[in-house]
Amino acid sequence: MAKNTTWYQKNFFWKRLRINRKYKDRLFRFLFQDKTDLLALYNAVNGSSYGDPESLEIVTLDDVIFMKMKNDLSFMISNQLNLYEHQSTYSPNMPLRGLIYFTHQYEGLLSRQEENLYGTKLLRLPTPEYVIFYNGRKEQPDRTELFLSDAFETGHGTGCLECRTVMLNINRGHNRELMKKCRRLWEYSEFIAEVNDNLDQNMSLKAATVRAMDACIQKGILTDILLSNRAEVLGMLLTEYDEKKHMRTLYREGYEDGFDKGEQAGFSRGEQGGFDRGEQNLLERMIHKKLLRGKDAAAIADELETDVETVRKIMEKLSSS
Repeated sequence: MAKNTTWYQKNFFWKRLRINRKYKDRLFRFLFQDKTDLLALYNAVNGSSYGDPESLEIVTLDDVIFMKMKNDLSFMISNQLNLYEHQSTYSPNMPLRGLIYFTHQYEGLLSRQEENLYGTKLLRLPTPEYVIFYNGRKEQPDRTELFLSDAFETGHGTGCLECRTVMLNINRGHNRELMKKCRRLWEYSEFIAEVNDNLDQNMSLKAATVRAMDACIQKGILTDILLSNRAEVLGMLLTEYDEKKHMRTLYREGYEDGFDKGEQAGFSRGEQGGFDRGEQNLLERMIHKKLLRGKDAAAIADELETDVETVRKIMEKLSSS
């Protein structure tokens, strides 16, 4: 077998998957790479009681669909093709990702079949199921269903295509019954909550993660992982959070939310009255930090993806305060 490749068989379908090793595993995928834990998660989500981990076959694709677009966990069980993804930022575009992913998988499966796609015999396909595990800061209900057709110009339920995505909020305090059924998921939720609590105390990401690891070990949370893979977990968290991208996303989402509110109130884009004060304060704090690092207006505008004039106005305000 060639290096960096893996094979699987399901209902006589064969598929070769190219494994791209240049990306580090995300912590969520790392925790559920073991079939026993993944099967427990599947049973918790579906209310099933499968007992044999070998009945589950992992078919995760790594960076095959598009560069930098990889799924977290994909597996087949009982003629179902399951896609499980973790998200720390809410995105209404997940159904589109799911459509692309499943299309890619089915294309691979069918390319190995002997039957003609245009033949008279019905080709059997595994049933797709798509679940998002969300633990971002933006408040969300325990369960949300997202639909591909919501993106269509003609609206929800129209068109000939649909992809339904179930998003489960796994932040601390949410989906309690689900957490009771899957301890590993609960442990992950608690660990991330500990990290976020520390970040809220203005600790650096590294310090916040180290303290969270120590606290969780004392509480018996993720001890098997944290004691034996401490350095790997720290590296994964530092990679996942990526402060620059995180702050850029916060500002962009706050800006667009403020614009929408301004439109509803009769303001046009560019009129500061259309934006929440909290969003304006966030932008000012971000610009202030970058000024302390010696960055000029053009560089700050580029990093925050906003216009230079807005940055300069805030710089003048900060200098006069």
